[in-house]
Amino acid sequence: MERIKVSKLLKSVEFGMDVNVKGWVRTKRGNKNVAFIALNDGSIIHNIQVVVDVEKFDEETLKLITTGSCISVIGELVESMGQGQSCEIQAKEIQVYGTADAETYPLQKKGHTLEFLREIAHLRPRTNTFGAVLRIRHAMAYGIHKYFNDKGFVYLHTPIITGSDAEGAGAMFRVTTLDAANPPKNTDGTVNFVEDFFGKSTNLTVSGQLEGELGAMALSEVYTFGPTFRAENSNTPRHLAEFWMIEPEMAFFEITDNMDLAEDFLKYLISYALENCADDLEFLNKMYDNELIERLKFVVENPFERLPYTKAIDILVNSGHKFEFPVSWGTDLQSEHERYLVENHFKKPVILTDYPRDIKAFYMKQNEDGKTVRAMDVLFPKIGEIIGGSQREEDYDKLLARIKEMNIHEEDLWWYLETRKFGTAPHAGFGLGFERLILFVSGMSNIRDVIPFPRTPKNAEF
Repeated sequence: MERIKVSKLLKSVEFGMDVNVKGWVRTKRGNKNVAFIALNDGSIIHNIQVVVDVEKFDEETLKLITTGSCISVIGELVESMGQGQSCEIQAKEIQVYGTADAETYPLQKKGHTLEFLREIAHLRPRTNTFGAVLRIRHAMAYGIHKYFNDKGFVYLHTPIITGSDAEGAGAMFRVTTLDAANPPKNTDGTVNFVEDFFGKSTNLTVSGQLEGELGAMALSEVYTFGPTFRAENSNTPRHLAEFWMIEPEMAFFEITDNMDLAEDFLKYLISYALENCADDLEFLNKMYDNELIERLKFVVENPFERLPYTKAIDILVNSGHKFEFPVSWGTDLQSEHERYLVENHFKKPVILTDYPRDIKAFYMKQNEDGKTVRAMDVLFPKIGEIIGGSQREEDYDKLLARIKEMNIHEEDLWWYLETRKFGTAPHAGFGLGFERLILFVSGMSNIRDVIPFPRTPKNAEF
């Protein structure tokens, strides 16, 4: 008999039919006459109840059915008399696929902390919390591709191994086949990468942006969606060493077009979650953040506030609020500053523009004032920055001067510079951190809890 997923069964109205359901046992209770098994297969947060007439089954088989065990059940789908469930299965056949020892199964009891569950990342997807988060993560990934596809964007696969540092930050993971204990050396004692696999120093990418710009200069509108890596020794609730980025790049877009797309994109994704992840959001709203759904709806229903960095600094300086990090013109805003603007002052998402050039990347288009660039950051409640982007500098001379000014190796970016020599055009783009989006949509408080297998300093267990 063909298996039917629990998500489909719970919506079924064909009572009286025999069905086959397979999944993992969440709970088993009952007495000497009847047993009630709560079965979940991950397709939905809700369980389906299996009712077992004890006399009709082998006692030894029933003993094997414990929390965590995996079983297959064939039985009649009937209307449930119990509260909180529309249907249940009257078991006729049960097959045990895999047992779970009640003494050692880590999820035998309820109420585990999120910190404990991070230590058993191989099992935590079986919990209600992580099942919900991972289904939301899937829905958001699908929604991202659907959004850009429907707008005519081209999905561009950019390299994970790169010889350039898009951010100029230097915190990158090196990729090499050289002997770590005894690498070949130059006469000055530095490593001779000519003998390496690629013939030069290479790293895991921090961004697909630069390559995305190349695609936009031919295909007009592209986006990347892939893993990125930063070797920062950060143990905060907002940082990972391996994370996913969505980076659209658009030819003929200026900064206002960029802001319009970013706002529309975020509202689309949150609306998609509200429409397609209702059960999971209701669970997370109840268990972790009772303002979650209200906050999601608020973001969708209200226009984002837009203002220049300089005005934001004035607001922060004159706020009378005591910040941990002092704020003044020319400083990079910290999360506490960003959240104050969003949560306390404007009480809505904020898009900041026109940041000081000295705190932004080399590729951002310079404003005529000589002090600022056409950067933009989208700030969200509870998160701070969720999107960072800019109009890109399309002028060859200005871009080259900025590269030299920041002591970036020109020879590493010759290909990037050439796009400004052959048919340059105004263009813009931004990056959305996928895990930060999932943080906001799910209401979780730690970024390690919105990715299946988090990579952080001293943590690559699974």
